[in-house]
Amino acid sequence: MSTIPACTQCSMENTYPDGDNYICADCGHEWPMEKAAHADVNAEPEIKDAIGNVLKNGDSVVLIKDLKVKGSSTTLKMGTKVKSIRLVAGNHEVDCKMDSGSFMLKACYLRKV
Repeated sequence: MSTIPACTQCSMENTYPDGDNYICADCGHEWPMEKAAHADVNAEPEIKDAIGNVLKNGDSVVLIKDLKVKGSSTTLKMGTKVKSIRLVAGNHEVDCKMDSGSFMLKACYLRKV
């Protein structure tokens, strides 16, 4: 397991040290090593919706775009309200249950209600 922290902007783990900074190879974000050393490892990452509102566990959100479900003919329609979301680590930050099933969604397609 690497001791180099994940990117503070995109949360990807493809980072490397360069002088006094860490650099993310995926998004190009740079941040100082000192700041990373003081960061709380157990703190939840701040996840924001499409317009910049901070999301928390239990929030209600609305889809801002029609989303096709991979491997299925199901489409999640724009304007669908999702209650009681759960935030998780990874590329798809929001775990939720809807009438059509359980889904993992990206926060950039959601708006807090």
